[in-house]
Amino acid sequence: MAAADEGEFLIVTGMSGAGRTTAANALEDLGWYVVDNLPPQILRPLLELTDMGGGNLPKVAAVVDVRGRGLFDDFPGVARALRSRGGVKVLYLDASDDVLVRRFEAVRRPHPLQEDGTLLDGIRTERARLAPIREAADLLIDTSALNIHQLAMQVSEMFSEEGAARHRLTLLSFGFKYGVPTDVDHVADMRFLPNPFWNEELRDCTGQDAQVRDFVLSRPGAAEFLDAYVQVLRPVLAGYQRENKSHSTVAIGCTGASTAPWPSPRSSRVAWPTSPAWR
Repeated sequence: MAAADEGEFLIVTGMSGAGRTTAANALEDLGWYVVDNLPPQILRPLLELTDMGGGNLPKVAAVVDVRGRGLFDDFPGVARALRSRGGVKVLYLDASDDVLVRRFEAVRRPHPLQEDGTLLDGIRTERARLAPIREAADLLIDTSALNIHQLAMQVSEMFSEEGAARHRLTLLSFGFKYGVPTDVDHVADMRFLPNPFWNEELRDCTGQDAQVRDFVLSRPGAAEFLDAYVQVLRPVLAGYQRENKSHSTVAIGCTGASTAPWPSPRSSRVAWPTSPAWR
């Protein structure tokens, strides 16, 4: 897995229908500043702007392709000049002709270079124009056998920083008397445990207070439930990672949760471990 360096400038290009938009979205989800359909002539000013940004744009990706029409002709020369200065890489996305034809037919759009010919004519014209760029690319992904989720996962693995979480889990508390939140993936019902609200010494405390946590976790069944629920979540979250689902929410419900309706202000976001043992 190759991590993106600080200050890296990535040019994303390749065949139409090979997944440039999916790759760009995956990079944006990783925190990259992404510019789509950029004329090659603007690459140098964008790179200079990045250098002058004082670290505000440490990772920039520009999608350049034949949608630029005649402007695209300058791309090979511009790319060579930029790469010679260092810190600039080219990611090329490719796919077989038959796969590209099926993808264009599925979305019912013409190829940008098709003109009066067939889809295959446009694909072959584009492949010929992009041949020198493909040959000189730093990174190549063949998406013929990949769906959009698999491609996004591959891009994420190539450009994620070392140790970065691949899935973020939000824990949200709520009260059942206010209704179950609609924007959650899992709901845990904690009403099988004694409510600390009925303890006079704990009534004015919240779940973030140590005495409340100690009270709840010391009740019969609390530790067993917590251990079992974590074990249930392990394969689910591992599956989310495989399907490129980058975040999910677990709502922990009790009778009242707080004096205000959900969503309770007492929520937190945690990074689910990504070591092999959790996959």
